[in-house]
Amino acid sequence: MTGTSAALTPPADAIAPVRHPDAPAPGELLGAHYEYCFGCGGGQPHGLHLEARAGEGVTVTAEFTVTPDHQGAPGLAHGGVLATALDETLGSLNWLLRVIAVTGRLETDYARPVPVGTVLHLQAEVTAVHGRKIYSTAVGRIGGPEGPVAVRADALFIEVKVDHFIDNGRPEEIQAAMSDPDQVRRARAFEVNP
Repeated sequence: MTGTSAALTPPADAIAPVRHPDAPAPGELLGAHYEYCFGCGGGQPHGLHLEARAGEGVTVTAEFTVTPDHQGAPGLAHGGVLATALDETLGSLNWLLRVIAVTGRLETDYARPVPVGTVLHLQAEVTAVHGRKIYSTAVGRIGGPEGPVAVRADALFIEVKVDHFIDNGRPEEIQAAMSDPDQVRRARAFEVNP
């Protein structure tokens, strides 16, 4: 990425990421972390419906199809939607570390337009960890997983406790998520984004 800010450069004493022993296996579909998430939830009719899969190490791959609901300029994906797709993919990485984390900073470069109807192929990886800070990078390609780069991002996620969501979210939705008997879904509801 060109011009990445110093805030996204891991310090010299940052450590390499370590995949949690209970992380989903490579190739496993991660599924939506929350039904009403705009990025991955099935309960959002105009959402991205992004599907992420665990990769090797601390990596994920994801795909989403740009629909007419996602356009900015006529026939082209809105830049904010592309940034959302990158953010959602990057946030999925935290599931492999088994931490709850929120986006602290996201810097995005747009390399080429993404037409409506395109499947955006996303790849992301954690590059370093320093205390509660998680450094990661992602790329989105068109025409296939090895196609030309359309968009890329570097990000900093900050590990938080579930209290971050309890203290700041809408009580009825927090309670519904906390009451879910499925422990995995309950934990995943709080995994990404402030």
